[in-house]
Amino acid sequence: MSEGFSLLWGKLQEVERRFEELGEMLARPEVIKDRARFEKHSREYKELQELVATIRAYRKAEEEFRGSKELIENPKSDPELRELAQEEFKLLQAEIEGLEKRLQLMLLPKDPNDSKNVIMEIRAGAGGDEASLFAGELFRMYSRYAERQGWRCEILGTSEGTAGGFKEIIALISGPLAFSRLKYERGVHRVQRVPQTETQGRVHTSTVTVAVLPEAEDLDVQVNEQDLKVEVFRSGGPGGQSVNTTDSAVRMTHVPTGLVVVMRDEKSQTKNRDKALRVLKSRLLDLRQSELEAERSADRRAQLGTGERSEKIRTYNFPQSRVTDHRIGLSLYNVDAVVDGDLDQLIEPLMNADQAAKLQGQSGGLLAAGVEDDESN
Repeated sequence: MSEGFSLLWGKLQEVERRFEELGEMLARPEVIKDRARFEKHSREYKELQELVATIRAYRKAEEEFRGSKELIENPKSDPELRELAQEEFKLLQAEIEGLEKRLQLMLLPKDPNDSKNVIMEIRAGAGGDEASLFAGELFRMYSRYAERQGWRCEILGTSEGTAGGFKEIIALISGPLAFSRLKYERGVHRVQRVPQTETQGRVHTSTVTVAVLPEAEDLDVQVNEQDLKVEVFRSGGPGGQSVNTTDSAVRMTHVPTGLVVVMRDEKSQTKNRDKALRVLKSRLLDLRQSELEAERSADRRAQLGTGERSEKIRTYNFPQSRVTDHRIGLSLYNVDAVVDGDLDQLIEPLMNADQAAKLQGQSGGLLAAGVEDDESN
């Protein structure tokens, strides 16, 4: 065990003790009967399984390493056994070094929201109709990506653009570790291409803002009814006769914070109210965590930015078939594949860069770092 790693060993032993404690708790009848408590402990137990398995693999390798070392240093050892022990010694030394690095990565502070579902809000920014069209394409991109991951994508609310696409679309993406991957998508996405309405072939630049919020669970956020102002009104636009002739749309305001959610897609006022409350809780959770955690300086407004062209995390340049992620300086020349949902080729490098930044001691990692802007990219 290296000197630096020995400082972490105490923490790893605490993790192993917590894992064993959770296993005992999950077998207790009173915990099994309490569904919310059981699910919470089960999730924590599952999250620790891989780490504990690695801790135990490390302990086993260390024991075998010490045994080989004793055999090598013992002058009375059989020469053939000593030779075998020397070979094993080298292999175990490399294995231990690898396990130490892996455990250091696994001990990095985890985002408590990583295992949660995602409320994704996509809004057209600068660029008029072209921005609305691209907002629709981004939603399709995330829908296709969710499908590849085996996740479920449910539209919660929309506001359609005048020439197609969406001025705004809000969706719930449900699935294992959805937030852990999609959180890297929050920010301003810039598109450069020739719009269909452009007669002179000029390239236009438009923006779409993406907010990625962890879906709030009942244990995370409690909303008092007296803090809510709920207004109902008649929904306009497409959706059928009953949508347009009944007071089914809902505007929900959280009075203490001023957060407002409008839902109008469902014919049922009750369904619109339920969807509005789910989105509101997620916004409240994000707001609360942003205030409490200094390293998560990006609250919902910071995620969305102003939608100006110079504020971007990624550029989709269709004439060059190029996608550039400005946070890590990565450019790929397959924009069609990316927009079709092949996002892992961007998300994986972002996750690796985030881990590297945290290992180097940058508070908050990649997502807390600033992005140097270059309007030419």
